Amino acid sequence: MQKEDRNQKKNKDFYEKVYSGYSIKNILWWLNNLEGYLDFATTHETSWFALYKNNFRDKLSGSKVLEMGCGDCNNAAIMAALGAEVYANDIAPSSGEIIEEINKNYNFKYPIKFIKGDFLENKLPAKSFDLIIGKAFLHHLNIPVETLFLKETARLLKEDGEARFFEPAVNSKLLDEIRWYVPVKGRPSKISTAAFKKWKEEDPHPDRSFSSAHFEKAGEQFFKEVEILPVGSLERFGQLMKTGKKRESFRKKALSKEKYIPYPVNRYFAKSQLITYRKPINE
Repeated sequence: MQKEDRNQKKNKDFYEKVYSGYSIKNILWWLNNLEGYLDFATTHETSWFALYKNNFRDKLSGSKVLEMGCGDCNNAAIMAALGAEVYANDIAPSSGEIIEEINKNYNFKYPIKFIKGDFLENKLPAKSFDLIIGKAFLHHLNIPVETLFLKETARLLKEDGEARFFEPAVNSKLLDEIRWYVPVKGRPSKISTAAFKKWKEEDPHPDRSFSSAHFEKAGEQFFKEVEILPVGSLERFGQLMKTGKKRESFRKKALSKEKYIPYPVNRYFAKSQLITYRKPINE
């Protein structure tokens, strides 16, 4: 078995365990309180803030959308509730069970369609989708596998379509090294040697580049237009604060003020990035 296959199996086993028996209670509450939920999420939460930048919400109604790595299916459900015809893929079969339950309990204009298994074997027609989405997805792939996924993305995207990926950004080796020493939920500090080693062995993410330059170069193989929007250079400091209203307020202000930071500075310090690919190159 190749290294790439081992990593994908590790991801499948890890997330099958995470999402097996997953309750859709919160998703249904968010769907039934859609406006308020989106207003909060897209101003306070880094991934939602980034992914929904540049009028993404307005592009969804009536669009045919594919989400890679749908996971807990929250974003797939939100996009469907906003009027998109959503196809959702995940290597973990339990994501399909979540979608089945959501479809039973919410009246979407277009019920979400689950594409099970390995995305590279999807057998979908070329130029099928207006939008292709990956929310914290590509960084789960080894780079050779990522290349295959981007090639397939270009095949499936319409000529005037758009692929959006929200991913971590590592453009500073110093900041990247420092962050390992700051414990966050689910990840111990590197100072705790034994605990950190155990976490690293179980972590499904491969060791690979997350730099903006990497994603630019990777995208240029298959797309004529590549855009990188750095996110979280100020918001990253919110991780040092206790969970609560003060932290929420700080994150909202930090995300809103990033537009005033010069692009090269913002890119260097960014915690995350929105990667947008347009105009697919197909031979």
